[in-house]
Amino acid sequence: MSLPESDHQLIVDELGREPTAAESTLFENLWSEHCAYRSSRPLLGAFDSEGQQVVIGPGDDAAVVAVPEPDAANTPVDDREAGDYSDTYITLGIESHNHPSYVDPYDGAATGVGGIVRDTMSMGAYPIALADSLYFGSFDREHTQYLFEGVVEGISDYGNSIGVPTVTGSVDFHADYVGNPLVNVACMGLTNEERLVTAEAQTAGNKLVLVGNGTGRDGLGGASFASEDLAEDAETEDRPAVQVGDPYTEKLLIEANETLVDENLIKSARDLGAAGLGGASSELVAKGGFGAEIDLDRVHQHEPNMNALEILLAESQERMCYEVAPEDVDRVAEIAERFDLGCSVIGEVREGNYVCTFDGEIVVDVDPEFLAEGAPMNDLNAVEPTEAERDLPVVDLEEAIEAVVSSPNTASKRWVYRQYDHEVGVRTALKPGDDAAIMAIRETSGDADDTTGGGTGLAFSSGANPNWTTAAPYEGAQAVALENATNIAAKGALPLTAVDCLNGGNPEKPDVYGGFKAIVDGLAEMCADLSTPVVGGNVSLYNDSETGPIPPTPTLAMVGSKAGYDAPPAALSGEGELLVVGQAGDALGGSEFLAQVGGSDAFPALPDNPSEIVETIAAVANRESTLATHDVSHGGLAVTLAELVTDEAGADVAVDGVVDLFDETPGRVVVETTDPDAVRAAFDGVAPVESLGESTDDGTLSLSIAGETVSYDAATIRAFRDVIASTFD
Repeated sequence: MSLPESDHQLIVDELGREPTAAESTLFENLWSEHCAYRSSRPLLGAFDSEGQQVVIGPGDDAAVVAVPEPDAANTPVDDREAGDYSDTYITLGIESHNHPSYVDPYDGAATGVGGIVRDTMSMGAYPIALADSLYFGSFDREHTQYLFEGVVEGISDYGNSIGVPTVTGSVDFHADYVGNPLVNVACMGLTNEERLVTAEAQTAGNKLVLVGNGTGRDGLGGASFASEDLAEDAETEDRPAVQVGDPYTEKLLIEANETLVDENLIKSARDLGAAGLGGASSELVAKGGFGAEIDLDRVHQHEPNMNALEILLAESQERMCYEVAPEDVDRVAEIAERFDLGCSVIGEVREGNYVCTFDGEIVVDVDPEFLAEGAPMNDLNAVEPTEAERDLPVVDLEEAIEAVVSSPNTASKRWVYRQYDHEVGVRTALKPGDDAAIMAIRETSGDADDTTGGGTGLAFSSGANPNWTTAAPYEGAQAVALENATNIAAKGALPLTAVDCLNGGNPEKPDVYGGFKAIVDGLAEMCADLSTPVVGGNVSLYNDSETGPIPPTPTLAMVGSKAGYDAPPAALSGEGELLVVGQAGDALGGSEFLAQVGGSDAFPALPDNPSEIVETIAAVANRESTLATHDVSHGGLAVTLAELVTDEAGADVAVDGVVDLFDETPGRVVVETTDPDAVRAAFDGVAPVESLGESTDDGTLSLSIAGETVSYDAATIRAFRDVIASTFD
């Protein structure tokens, strides 16, 4: 990749001269789509990012949000007052590592985890939870399985080694990801007002200190590599652009960062990710309205004879750039040495330009704001997607149920999450495998024995559905937001905040850009309807390969709050009546049913009162009479009921027809309850409540569909749903 001529001329006009080789490459990376959001930034104003709970919104390494007090955590966001929030903050960020994970699935995914964890650290927060949302090509392809296995191993090895639990996420397979998988990782951190750090330089004269691994030549040009379509030879030709992770150094860096924050030694911070040292240091000072003077010869390196361009742009991992007061530099060096980390005083914050010297010569001398924020935005054409009409095939009912329940998209993801240490840190109150994870934020700091109440529980959900957004990008993105909110509500929590990772193909293609614009608008509108501010995110475009563009994929990572940490399970007890609450959309567009058997349909109609429905679901989930809850989404009621059945408890259920069984409209939950009248009363005037039948104590799912009855015992269902585990075990 090289600078377009129009960009080159703009830079020449600004500098009044030709840029140096280092400047040109720095602009190439910082003005890339990956860093500058040139095609997406004009669209992102659609998101509402404000709220009483929002401390720091978009624009920093991670967002910062105040955690509700326990007695306000079950109150709808719109009804809370400023005093309902505690002095405890969470940070939330999300990143993509898509191209690197295709070229090198293990290191690409591992360093994606490392990067989002360092984004968390740079805010003065300790990372407490990860969520991974992964998208691959057709599961039956050998290369897909190679990528899938490598990505999961990379996330597992890195996350487990640094002691940050991976507690939730999603995995989807779709033919259009064959040449370009997606790896989206979110991280939640914990901090407070006193510990809070930002990426905004504070004072001229403060020193810039680089702490962490030595700089090498790995990851050179990673930002520009992430901003171009993958070529057929990407797995070999682009390997040098992929970073190599070292989780053991990252763990040391996490603990060193905690010590630096505890001793109030950090004035501002930025992790070294896209565009390396040049990106981190220039953005840090530009955000504060300053310049900098940096001596690249002072940067500690682990490879010999590196030139200025390599030192500036290398994306070597496990490195942080800190702004430090001059009198604190020696203490920072002592702490770095204690944790066996490299430490270099590379320059200082100053008024004026961003200047880098190497071997006694000036190699960069530019206005930092122009470098960090001056990229011109793209004005692109968009073609609106069209909607399908109903053309449903006639199917054999048993074959259709087996096909949908055993699809890799709806099958158990146990093979994935059992590789993750999801309990390290002793905050995971509800583990993977349910609708959402719950992290315990305790009222009494350090009370490791308090696992059932006395504090605020944070429900965490992440994912998207490429079938939905392929069928109807706008409505599908709305459904993604509503599904994540429903996951949270089904565990008794109310949405608090969210971040998004917006993935698309080549935006220069009008149909691709039209689909991307639609997912932005759909996600923004539903999050606003749910009173859930979107406080940050990431955009990844040019996800095209020789097989074509990916589906528009709006991964949403959402956090909700509740009083205490208890939640109804997604498993039947065998002792209650089964109800489905929420409004069905009466259509199968984008469903796993159509993906398996063919045909087409319009996308399901979504409810016009989503916030009211979500709040009511959460209230019902928190009732003592509620025995189990599970959302209805991928695969419809067929999959929801199959997932609820255990060896000890089954269900005897009747539905009216195929559409009712496989409809994936989000905003619906199956509730097992001993007080069905109370559930109906709660939803009176809010949404329909339909009786499904009874839970039983025989571990069998008996389904009556329009008079035809089929039955499956728990062992048969488990065999259907273990298609992923059986492939790899």
